Amino acid sequence: MVVGALSSDTAHLALVGALVLASVAAIYKLDRPSGSWGRRLRSRFLFGVPWGTLVAVAFVVVVYLLVQGGLENPDRPVVIPFRAWSYFYPEGVLWSGFAHSSRSHITGNLLSTLVAGTLAEYAYGHYPRTRGESSFRSLRTNPYVRAFLIVPGAILTFGLVSSLFALGPVIGFSGVVFALWGFALVHYPIGTIAALTGSTLVSVVHSTIRSPIEFAEASASYGAPSWANIAVQGHALGLLAGILVAVLLVRRRRTGDDTTPHTTAIVVFGAVLLFGASRRLWAVYWYLGNDQYELYRAIGLALLVLLALIVAAAVAGREEPFRPAAAVPDPETLRGSVASATPAAVGLLLLVCALAVVAGPGVLPNLVTVDEGDAPGDPIEVEGYQVTYAENVEDRMVSVVDVEAFGRSTSVRTSGVIVSNPDRQIWTTAVSRGNLAFWGYRSVDVGGTGWRETVQVQRSGWVAAGGGPTYRVDGVHDGTRSTLFVSDPVDAEPRLDGRTVAVAAVEGGFELRVEHDGSTETAAIPGSDESVTLQGVAFVREDRRIYAERGDSRVRVANQERYEGRQ
Repeated sequence: MVVGALSSDTAHLALVGALVLASVAAIYKLDRPSGSWGRRLRSRFLFGVPWGTLVAVAFVVVVYLLVQGGLENPDRPVVIPFRAWSYFYPEGVLWSGFAHSSRSHITGNLLSTLVAGTLAEYAYGHYPRTRGESSFRSLRTNPYVRAFLIVPGAILTFGLVSSLFALGPVIGFSGVVFALWGFALVHYPIGTIAALTGSTLVSVVHSTIRSPIEFAEASASYGAPSWANIAVQGHALGLLAGILVAVLLVRRRRTGDDTTPHTTAIVVFGAVLLFGASRRLWAVYWYLGNDQYELYRAIGLALLVLLALIVAAAVAGREEPFRPAAAVPDPETLRGSVASATPAAVGLLLLVCALAVVAGPGVLPNLVTVDEGDAPGDPIEVEGYQVTYAENVEDRMVSVVDVEAFGRSTSVRTSGVIVSNPDRQIWTTAVSRGNLAFWGYRSVDVGGTGWRETVQVQRSGWVAAGGGPTYRVDGVHDGTRSTLFVSDPVDAEPRLDGRTVAVAAVEGGFELRVEHDGSTETAAIPGSDESVTLQGVAFVREDRRIYAERGDSRVRVANQERYEGRQ
């Protein structure tokens, strides 16, 4: 069966590959470029290759494989210690802009980087564009320096700087990706929008190579809303930074080179609006705690329209003053500067203000340290980490800064697997209560640069007939099992001759409790096909169900908890 599947995959890939090659050959014949494509690339790129983008991509791959342990397990890198938790945890700040949470996360970001980075690098170029300037006159104009040092250096430097202003412990290269898109938008608004579909094509090709044939079936799933997984502040920060750098570069080039093309405001406005909508920059939301979120779509869309207007003014605004009669040639006072203001200058000023407004809120949370109090319950200790489970406790990551606005507060509650490490300023709900209830087990990786330890967290429980579940959460590390959490007992709905039956989770197991006439008898839940008698009632276990038998009566009182993620 495996050989047959491999042969089928190979045949499909061969078919797609042959069709692509044939299509390229046909387009080449139809277009007859006579080498113009190569000449155009070589006019901007050293040997026609976007070296800076490739160097940056290679660096991110190395971080994923070696720093995060992706070489050991490509699908499950170490994530928790590589988020930007605080300025007082430099390791997290250093790596967060380059680390990723999964293979799909890094794949998506790097495929987008290849498209956006190539476009942005083409706009910058490896060769100087000022007339009369020699390529090898200085280090700044040297194409090798620009290709292998300046471009990748700027990309990676922004990856580090962006983590300093991240709102919350974000992770990933997406801030840099958005900066590259922003840089490209200023130079090639229409081309950048077209390139967005190009990044989708690259992703489809990648998925095809990995899995030419895929089988799937409808199933339930658990997780936060898709928009709640977007680091919209980090994305907006990257986009604004990329746009600002590009605007400054364009303005400098226009000063020394009149051949730099001008773009109309309507094109820039539309391009930014389309880009922001497709990349969900409108997803402004608030976390309410315990897996509840509130999306402010109308506010987000309004902010996106305002952003597009500001960028259009900064990129394509006129250089003539609003009031030519009141303008001063070389203003030396604030009043003179205001009187001489141009649409382009106002747009640039508003762009800088917008960047400050987006970056500012990320500073204060990073200056606050996590309380060194112990994690709730009886946590598992792993090299300074504490792993435990708790329900409806204060979320110490969100409430690290006490903020109340518009009826909402950062003082929220959370439930799930808690991971803390005061030395690293880490406190997070690594697995939510709902996620664990859906899957029944989760692996939690902790560690640091080049090392990892794994704690397996398992939920087991029984559901009382007509009632809710009672469950126990265990943690397993180095072969040692510890009970992290025990929920309250639950009464079954059926009453047998005045007897109340309850199912209770206890450390290490589960119990049946039968109360009658003020006295309670307790026994462990019997094994499969075994029984136990309490208060004159026989309790028989058949596979995953427990039945109560008394006389001629037989009724189901409990069944073992099932987990949808395992089915």
